[in-house]
Amino acid sequence: MGARKLLIASVSTGLVLWTDAGMAAQDEDTNVQNLPAIEVVAPQPAARRSAPRTAARVVNSGKPKNRIYVYPTAPGNAKGLEVDKIPSSINAVDASQIKRTGSLNVTDALRDNVAGVNITEVSGNPFQPNVEFRGFVASPIVGTPQGLAVYQNGVRINEAFTDSVNWDLIPTAAIRSVTVVTNNPAFGLNALGGAVNLQMKDGFTYQGAEIDTMGGSFGRIQSSAQWGKQVDTNYAVYAALEGLHDNGFRTSSQSDVRRFYGDVGYKGGDSEFHVNMGLANNNFGASATVPAELLQQYWGAIYTNPQTTNNRVGYVNLTGKVEATPTWTFEGTAHARLFEQRVVDGNPTSVQECAAVGLLCFGDDTTPANGLNGAQLANPFPTGSLLGELDRTTTRSTTFGVSGQATNTDRLFDHENRFVLGASFDASVTRFNATAELGTIGTDYVVSGSGVFLGQSGTPATGEMGPVSLRTVNQYTGLYALDTFNVTDAFAITGGGRFNHARVTLEDQLGTALNGDHTYDRFNPVIGGTYKITPELTAYAGYSEANRVPTPLELGCADPNNPCLIASFLVSDPPLKQVVSKTVEAGLRGTRELNIGTLGWKIGGFRATNYDDIMGLPVAGRQGFGFFQNVGNTRRQGLEAEVNLKSDTLQFHASYAFVDARFLDALELSSNSPTAVLNGGLIQVVPGNQIPAVPRHRIKAGIEYAVTDAWKIGGEALWVSSQYLAGDEANLEAKLPSYAVFNLHTSYQVSKNVQLYGKVDNIFDNRYATYGTFFDTTAVPNFANGGAAFADPRSLSPARPRALYAGMRVTF
Repeated sequence: MGARKLLIASVSTGLVLWTDAGMAAQDEDTNVQNLPAIEVVAPQPAARRSAPRTAARVVNSGKPKNRIYVYPTAPGNAKGLEVDKIPSSINAVDASQIKRTGSLNVTDALRDNVAGVNITEVSGNPFQPNVEFRGFVASPIVGTPQGLAVYQNGVRINEAFTDSVNWDLIPTAAIRSVTVVTNNPAFGLNALGGAVNLQMKDGFTYQGAEIDTMGGSFGRIQSSAQWGKQVDTNYAVYAALEGLHDNGFRTSSQSDVRRFYGDVGYKGGDSEFHVNMGLANNNFGASATVPAELLQQYWGAIYTNPQTTNNRVGYVNLTGKVEATPTWTFEGTAHARLFEQRVVDGNPTSVQECAAVGLLCFGDDTTPANGLNGAQLANPFPTGSLLGELDRTTTRSTTFGVSGQATNTDRLFDHENRFVLGASFDASVTRFNATAELGTIGTDYVVSGSGVFLGQSGTPATGEMGPVSLRTVNQYTGLYALDTFNVTDAFAITGGGRFNHARVTLEDQLGTALNGDHTYDRFNPVIGGTYKITPELTAYAGYSEANRVPTPLELGCADPNNPCLIASFLVSDPPLKQVVSKTVEAGLRGTRELNIGTLGWKIGGFRATNYDDIMGLPVAGRQGFGFFQNVGNTRRQGLEAEVNLKSDTLQFHASYAFVDARFLDALELSSNSPTAVLNGGLIQVVPGNQIPAVPRHRIKAGIEYAVTDAWKIGGEALWVSSQYLAGDEANLEAKLPSYAVFNLHTSYQVSKNVQLYGKVDNIFDNRYATYGTFFDTTAVPNFANGGAAFADPRSLSPARPRALYAGMRVTF
């Protein structure tokens, strides 16, 4: 490769940072176990000379002990806390690890490198995955109870209306680092299981230019370009542009991704200011599970069509940081975000022909199905038609927010101490609209519209299907304080907490059924400590609490006697309690220098108990219908272990995670499972039943070997254990089988500035599903079996078959 590789190691923390000074625009490459989100230089003994500096980054030779690697402990971007003093697990991914996946999905890097993370493509689209960590989920699927907060440059990006996370909107090439922060309430609402904290590149941290183009299976073509430059001592600029088209392996499952990110920064004296902005406009097809019987006929099958999603976002963030004194740092953020989502979803319908010829009925053959004018609809369809509906939703959210944070490092009682005080305020206004157009379902499962729109129909016992127009206002206020005190050089304790105030207002634009005004308050404490047993071994333990308030969507669909088509039609506004999670975590981590490289390892356990947990509960016999409800207490506990080895020629990591997620209270739930069908559509959940869709075991391994200075080869392996299907909360049905997947990758440095690379995903072409649920087998016939009724109630999310890709990366 002809490039100088320099090793920067911290003996005290075991963090390892690789840089490649011979290539332009080379991202930092770090140890998979520990990532220095921010670096600072500790005071040096007089006899030791400072390390030389380059324009791009600090470079040091040998094994200096003067570098301190820190980890984020609050949403702000100021100096974090030394990793030896973090009383929780440390999980991080850097830009080089993201690049190694060859993917424009940051979630792929999380899947490969963070032990507790599991990825499920519930939507059937690789750009809209569920990220599950320790049994908590950050999902783009509307209606999924969310348990992870996601921050980008200190700004929370969970969507206002549903708390969902649209991973496709995140500019992956522009990410500098991702940390999964646990056991810390400073990250505010929704951080029940933790927070995913993304730090973006700027012209001070990334300099040069890069163009990366890749293509391959299923019509995939993608390209990204990024450029960063420090204009002079004070100014720097950065920009990234990404585009992708993928036909998908399923029918009508195409994806188009278009993203831009830019940053303009200024540094002067002890101050630093940035303006960063982003735009995205993405389109996706086929976004639902598929009946298992159809998958047996064709792995790329879909059930009902169309299923299209358009996500658009535009945002601008202003950040500033001032080191007022050697021990006081002040920073602030102001942000504005515009988000719009349009969904068209073809579904079965409860509308059918009436016993009276020429009319349409709802739910049976006598209850009138009404139009928008409230009058019963005439039947415009030929006798015997299989009816469906096109459900269209539009969500537009505007969010504004400000935050401030002060950090002090004055000594306390002549001991080192770090104190952080912060506050934030966010306000969001959302307009949500939904309509239902009746149509017919063809033998290809395509719903063809008729121009006839459904108004409010049925009774409270069967639900209403009418247009929805809703305005919601979210106001979130937070105040937090954290303090880390060094009792001794080896022992540090951390304490603090955050107070959250939330107000959620719903204003029905068509009536009064959805009107509501809800207020929630909660103080969440944290206490923890670390002890450096030896210079190469640290123990940690901590306790924290976090809360999640019900979203406007959940509040608008919380009546079990009046269920709604989740993600489309809201019907009422009964109160829901906020979810409170209490977590304890403890473990060991360490490193050791060996002749063959640097060995890093960690092992830890956790237990998180949710009180008044919220779930989306289905209604038996009505596909897609359900409601949200507090279901009592649940618990998630487990173990995570990881080992990694890094040297000039070899990088290896392996991890194991055990996650045990269970109900703690008895419940009676509706379901479409076989057992439920035999018992009037109900199942009985008893304490100790496992929570579905959370596999208990995850094993990961990855290796990369430098055959020569120019040629590298590597691979990843992933094994995920079996899991119960959603809808089998009683644990009475067969599980979704375990699966294993293996990937290979290689790269060749043709010249200093040109690299060729390739990868093969799922090299053994394993056919597996990452998620499963049950569906109403009577709603639509099995046209693949001559129109007979479906016999298998399972509906699955098929994983992508074997795929081959090749690309070229050019740096300047």
